[in-house]
Amino acid sequence: MSLRFGTDGVRGPAQDFGDPFVSALGEAAGRILGSGSVFLIGRDTRESSAAIERALTGGLQRAGLEVLSLGVVPTPAVAHAAKKRNAPAAMISASHNPWTDNGIKFFATGGHKLSKSSEKALEELLTEIMLGDVADPTDPIGDEGDVEKWCSWLQQTVSTAPQKPLRVILDCANGAATTVAPAIISALGVDVEVIGNEPNGKNINDGCGSTHPELLQQLVIERKADVGLALDGDADRLVAVDEKGQLVDGDQLIAMFAQDLMSRNALRGNQVVVTVMTNLGFRLKMAELGIDVIETPVGDRFVAEALRENNCSLGGEQSGHIIFADLASTGDGTLTSLQLLDLLQRSTQPLSQLAHSSMTKLPQVLVNVRVDRRIENISEVMSAEIRAAEAKLGTTGRILLRPSGTEPLIRVMVESQTLEMAQQIADELAASVATVSSA
Repeated sequence: MSLRFGTDGVRGPAQDFGDPFVSALGEAAGRILGSGSVFLIGRDTRESSAAIERALTGGLQRAGLEVLSLGVVPTPAVAHAAKKRNAPAAMISASHNPWTDNGIKFFATGGHKLSKSSEKALEELLTEIMLGDVADPTDPIGDEGDVEKWCSWLQQTVSTAPQKPLRVILDCANGAATTVAPAIISALGVDVEVIGNEPNGKNINDGCGSTHPELLQQLVIERKADVGLALDGDADRLVAVDEKGQLVDGDQLIAMFAQDLMSRNALRGNQVVVTVMTNLGFRLKMAELGIDVIETPVGDRFVAEALRENNCSLGGEQSGHIIFADLASTGDGTLTSLQLLDLLQRSTQPLSQLAHSSMTKLPQVLVNVRVDRRIENISEVMSAEIRAAEAKLGTTGRILLRPSGTEPLIRVMVESQTLEMAQQIADELAASVATVSSA
């Protein structure tokens, strides 16, 4: 078995998700997670997703479960349905990856991401099942009622009475939100133009969406829009574009939301949860405002766990996974879009000014180093090089080395007061990582 659980489920080349593997994974998930009689499945628009759904269904049915398909839907719609039904679920998607990849994200009963112990138990049972015969693929029963309930619930999270006209350009990344997000956002009474809404199985995230917002940035300027909204392939994350065409990432959005919630006495404990990748400028602004920052490893699962453990109301990642814990158990790009539009409706400032005043981003450089072998303790292996680099940065920068959870990469992140210094040190550390990994 070449596929393993990473930071967010199982993910890899689509050809690795053959029927025997997926069926066995479905049977294992059914036996580990199936606390009742129903298991929910959603999928994105990738060419391979429908076949994976059929194979997963066969395995789940072999475990004795009734399988309900929500069809092509965003990941947060699956999580919401799992919460409302108190049932386990799976989302077939590789998120922001290209169409040639795919993946399966599981939700425990109630719509929460799996714990490490659950993933380990699932992996062990999967290996055992793979040694025997596996179930044949089969079509699940369709059920769209849960998706309609999710759409209705989203609209209730904000006022539908427009306070001022807004021109919005929405990029659906040719992904899972294509059929639902435009109508949800239009219901706010804003003027919406939609792009990235013609999925063909192979164009998900292709030159569009949150990882490729260049076209959206251009169109916001050309159309004189107030804001651009870029979802990713499974619509659990969002990045925005201000009226000047400038990107507003997850760090800035979280900073804006934190300050807005605090001003309305809705930021519980004056705390916010972010990951180790969050920009140092965010931490400095939160300290200035008296907001405590709780830091987790990279992965929205860890953010969600910390939100529950610390009874916090807001958390997220630089990539645009943002969790409003009073509303949802997972990141939801459409929900975040609505909350941002609501904030803009209530503000006297355009998005560019709101983002600028929310925090000052320090130059941050990220270099991905492809390696032949995974090095879990890379920071320990590189401790001498890291100390030398930190001495150059002084107290005005930050260094982070970590292995990717989904790819054979070591990520080298450096922050500094100047882009030149950050780039120089990142390149030096990346060269050292390459040397160590090939030794």
